[in-house]
Amino acid sequence: MSRLKFLGISMLAIMVAAPLLSAPAAAQAGDVVRIGLVSPNTGANARYGAFAQRGARLAAQEINAAGGVNGKKVEIFVGDSQCVPAEGVSATKRLIENDKVAFLIGDICSSVTLAMQPIVEAASVLLVNAASSNPQITYKAGIGGYKWSFRNYPTDENRAAIVLKYAAEQKKFTKYAVLSVDSDYGRGAIAFTKKYLPTFKSEILSEDYYKDGETDFRPVLAKIRSSGAQAILMYGLADTTPIIARQMLETGLAGKVALVGNAEFNVANTIKAAPSVLNGAVEAAAWLPEYDSALSKQFVQRYQAAYASEMPNNHAYTHYDTMHLIAAAMKQAGSNEPAAVRDVMPKIKYESAVGPTTFDDHNQARLPMILLEVQEGKPVIKGAYHADIAYPKP
Repeated sequence: MSRLKFLGISMLAIMVAAPLLSAPAAAQAGDVVRIGLVSPNTGANARYGAFAQRGARLAAQEINAAGGVNGKKVEIFVGDSQCVPAEGVSATKRLIENDKVAFLIGDICSSVTLAMQPIVEAASVLLVNAASSNPQITYKAGIGGYKWSFRNYPTDENRAAIVLKYAAEQKKFTKYAVLSVDSDYGRGAIAFTKKYLPTFKSEILSEDYYKDGETDFRPVLAKIRSSGAQAILMYGLADTTPIIARQMLETGLAGKVALVGNAEFNVANTIKAAPSVLNGAVEAAAWLPEYDSALSKQFVQRYQAAYASEMPNNHAYTHYDTMHLIAAAMKQAGSNEPAAVRDVMPKIKYESAVGPTTFDDHNQARLPMILLEVQEGKPVIKGAYHADIAYPKP
């Protein structure tokens, strides 16, 4: 879901973003380093914002317990984007002007992050995104123009290429139907998939998109059943996937048409909804609780200890990791000033739970994605796969 709201900012958001902001108060002032977190805390996507906040706050507690960064404690200030660009712009401005943050993490929704970029550029505030996957974010960053925007998260282009490659080469799928969320994320992920279809001699036989809150998929599934598709390309909402899975079972698609893409196929509650449908589902994720690395296991243990045994999701991990990344950059810079930290970020070598993190010249983290397949009712990790981004030529 980190991939919600793919391309385009509304004209309203652009108009709101236009005024230049004054630079934030020095990060060294006072006893704390002030870090803003913009996320959807109300509305349909509030669940994801809650995970983001819990992950970031856990990291802040760990950083402070270890003595803070360069003699200062870190403090998080939260702004609610509601997953709406104009609201995200307003929250960003309030955090900069009223709360005097010098660093920002945000947003889960790509359209909000795109709207935030000109704001932080004008204010000289360092933005490190932890969850948006729209490639345009880093097309426009670094040598693309925005010097104050970084992203510590894979892009939809990475995901689409990795998933399709595995589905074609390992599962031998060549015929697909599309059933994705009707959002910039869902449509954008399919657009990138189409870019790679000729490489694998594959085709899309039908293409449908669903609205948030939609519950009856039987007519579309009946069409898919008669289309000859081997798999459904689904980039969608976690809460909707179990509904679709149960209706696939009802319409006789279990064991005949697989799910491929990213819609939390690997979550226990989703698999439980229709195990025979989810069997064989292929998904690429930025992180999974089951990932077998020492740092990943440590994070899960600490998160569950802090939050009543709740299992963390992807957004909890990526916001936790990004908080630690920012702290590591401050320490490497020997300064808590945003300009000093920005200058260090392209050179940093930071060890994350999924592997070493470095940045390219578009300020995009070079990160592998974890590919998994559901087998016998359980997600089985097939390995970590990396794909470099083919940036558009200037």
